[in-house]
Amino acid sequence: MKTMKIGLQLGYWGSGPPPNAVELVTEAERLGYDSVWTAESYGSDALTPLAWWGSRTERVRLGTSLCQLSARTPTAMAMAALTMDHLSGGRFVLGLGVSGPQVVEGWYGQPFPAPLARTREYVDIVRQVLAREKPVTSDGPHYPLPYPGGSGLGKPLKPIVHPLRADIPIILGAEGPKNVALAAEIADGWFPIFFSPRAMSSFEASLDEGFARPGARRSEEDFEVLAFAPTVIADDVEAAADGFRPYLALYIGGMGAKEMNFHFDVFARMGYEEAAHKIQDAYLDGRKDDAAAAVPTAMVEDIALVGPAAKIRDDLEAWRESRATTMLVNGDVATLRTLAELVLG
Repeated sequence: MKTMKIGLQLGYWGSGPPPNAVELVTEAERLGYDSVWTAESYGSDALTPLAWWGSRTERVRLGTSLCQLSARTPTAMAMAALTMDHLSGGRFVLGLGVSGPQVVEGWYGQPFPAPLARTREYVDIVRQVLAREKPVTSDGPHYPLPYPGGSGLGKPLKPIVHPLRADIPIILGAEGPKNVALAAEIADGWFPIFFSPRAMSSFEASLDEGFARPGARRSEEDFEVLAFAPTVIADDVEAAADGFRPYLALYIGGMGAKEMNFHFDVFARMGYEEAAHKIQDAYLDGRKDDAAAAVPTAMVEDIALVGPAAKIRDDLEAWRESRATTMLVNGDVATLRTLAELVLG
């Protein structure tokens, strides 16, 4: 059986920065965690907290889970990546994702066309910058370099800074089958925002399709699958699950529109389509408490570790047998310590 790694998932901020982030980060490194991750939505950014808190560490990998494509041009993202990699001594991991039309159009004021083609083009430009083999160019159509038209003075450039590593790992967040296949083809790993060891079969074909494509960067053996594993350790399973019901209701019901919600689709493919419709209908009707109440405990248990430590120890076997290579966990210091004991031994 493979050795499972664990990482600390700090996510993005709520109304303000978490007061105990430095304590969690330093404790995770002391406990032997492999990595620390930050995220962004439409509040805090992913890079600044990672640099600030990561400066207190020496060993753990520092990753974004994830940076939104529309927040930065590909070259700006590559500049941030090579800067972070130098500052961390080669510990940076670049996690990327397209987000969704609500955020892309509503927050960044950009269109949301062809997410697969945009991702492929974006990653190609980032890799060109990091390779620093020649001036960076792109035929577009999404990120043409140099910019066509304009003053006519634009010219291809190479980064001034020599990257510490030309092969900074790139991890893609993906939920749909085609996007998962793309991640397996062009990336070094995959973030499934909602991961169920029981229901991984819906993604197996997509991963295998990506690995089989000509020029695929990785194989199943050296491809990272960094699965979010929310954890609440408590004697009462139902009470522990209650903590996640509003979170799942938000993503299934509110993170997207009725006609386009990638998170809804994930749970439908897991076999929860009927429940997902109830959750979505209640949430969009403004009945958030009813939406949370409609989240089945089984759904929570599929994507999270909830209950007594002995139950979680048993539940971990399914995670170890799955394609997940790293479990990304969150929680207080006591939770981090218990997970280190259960996962790392």
